[in-house]
Amino acid sequence: MHRPTSARTLRRAAALTAVTLAVVVATAGPAAAHAEVEAEGARALDQNVELTFSAESESGSAGITKVEVILPEGLVPADITYGEGPDGWKFAPTDRGYTVSGTKLAVGEDVEYVVTVRQLPDAKSLVFKTLQSYSDGKVDRWIELEEEAEGDGHGHGHPAPRLDLKAAAPGAKLVTPTPSPSEEPTTAAPSTKPDTETPSAEPAADSTNADDGDDGMSLAVPLGIGAGVLLLGGGAWWFRSRRGGTA
Repeated sequence: MHRPTSARTLRRAAALTAVTLAVVVATAGPAAAHAEVEAEGARALDQNVELTFSAESESGSAGITKVEVILPEGLVPADITYGEGPDGWKFAPTDRGYTVSGTKLAVGEDVEYVVTVRQLPDAKSLVFKTLQSYSDGKVDRWIELEEEAEGDGHGHGHPAPRLDLKAAAPGAKLVTPTPSPSEEPTTAAPSTKPDTETPSAEPAADSTNADDGDDGMSLAVPLGIGAGVLLLGGGAWWFRSRRGGTA
């Protein structure tokens, strides 16, 4: 008489266990997915720091094709050097950060890559907002700040990867910032316009000719006077000689 009751009790317990397990799996799946950034022992103002980024897949039908990162204040794309990542994926700077992209990964495969930062800012923490794209066009937006990432109260939000930094080492200083593309100095091309302020060269005056002209004017007068005096003197001598012969 007690065996049927025991069997029903066992079946009910098994069914309840199955339902509970399904609920746990369904609720735990989204909560487990996350995007992270790591750098062991990182301190503010540290130089040449390797950052490891990872983002878990949330799709059961498409593969990850691209990860875009929006850099926090104090970092510019020129500060970032790509290290390694999925085979065939490439790094490209953007106006607000960078992208790492390539052939889609296998469905369910997480993405991980490494970059090197020229120098970390003088801050307590850095938030790297991340957009994770899939081959079917879906985008996971890991952009929520810590206070926004509570979601429905069960950890179902999409918090942005955050890197907490230790205090800067004694004597650490901020090196000269790397200029962004819009701030890089440019070298002006040589101007083809003639310099209007430089006086143009003029033909030099022919000093020889000028002097000759001046000397000709100055010598003509005395020579003419001298010739006239000689002519008059010769005429007077000839006249007196003629009168003396006649007499």
